[in-house]
Amino acid sequence: MKMTAPEAAAAENTKGVLFGLSAYTLWGCFPLYFALFGGVPSYEVLIHRVVWSCLFLVIVVSAMGRWTPIKAALAEPRKLGFVLGCAVFIALNWGIYIYAVESRQVLQASLGYFLTPLVNVALGLLVLRERISRLQAVSVVIAAIAILYQLFLLGVVPWISLVLAFSFGTYGLLRKKVPLDGLSGLFVETLLLLPVGLMALTWLNLSGISHFTESTGTALLLMSSGIVTAIPLLLFAGAARRLRLSTIGFLMYINPSLQFGLALVVFDEPLSEQKLLSFALIWVALGLYSWSAWRSRPSVQVA
Repeated sequence: MKMTAPEAAAAENTKGVLFGLSAYTLWGCFPLYFALFGGVPSYEVLIHRVVWSCLFLVIVVSAMGRWTPIKAALAEPRKLGFVLGCAVFIALNWGIYIYAVESRQVLQASLGYFLTPLVNVALGLLVLRERISRLQAVSVVIAAIAILYQLFLLGVVPWISLVLAFSFGTYGLLRKKVPLDGLSGLFVETLLLLPVGLMALTWLNLSGISHFTESTGTALLLMSSGIVTAIPLLLFAGAARRLRLSTIGFLMYINPSLQFGLALVVFDEPLSEQKLLSFALIWVALGLYSWSAWRSRPSVQVA
């Protein structure tokens, strides 16, 4: 029996929610995956992630027949400046995140991704001169107070959180200038990083410090980083095509929330009352931001 238009729309929405839940759940569980790389330096994991992501994306792009926009982008190298900027900042984000997991600082990583939407608002205001609502401005101020609280009262600069938030926020800012979809954009970004990755792999091998040939398990784990990188992105792309931006915005909190839980339960990281207060301030800021975004969503006219 053929579905009516409302039934088809509801089915697509449900599928989008499932895709979104899957993507953010996988991203939230990344600490469990990267914790498996015990003994492999974070920079080496990053190098392999770039190389194997690029190779795996070649397969995915070919299977999906998405070479046309990629060829068009590569045909105009002078316009790849923003893509190169995206590549640098996403590589920085990946590297710091892997380091955070390996050094058992998942709480800081979690805080960084909680901060990201607020950093996006701040960058939109400062760089793009976007107008923001009063609640959004208040949320940014509260987030800044939370960071200053850690800095002055705890004597700690949450540099991992700040680098993760600002690198991903800047990546999103530059990504707005790139006329490529998520999959094509990620492939071109990793393609631009591939020469550096291959040179780094060569240096590791010549220096005798590569862990790739250490054992079959380690080699397979490093190679799997390409698949692990691409699958959540493909799920997210499926969600983004089917869901409103506001819905995606709420789902994104699954990622840092899972990381926060894993940091406490699995990695047994200490959470002092002072750190909890800092997190609480961030959560209040996110609540205000989310409420503002929900109120300002476009209303749907029903015929």
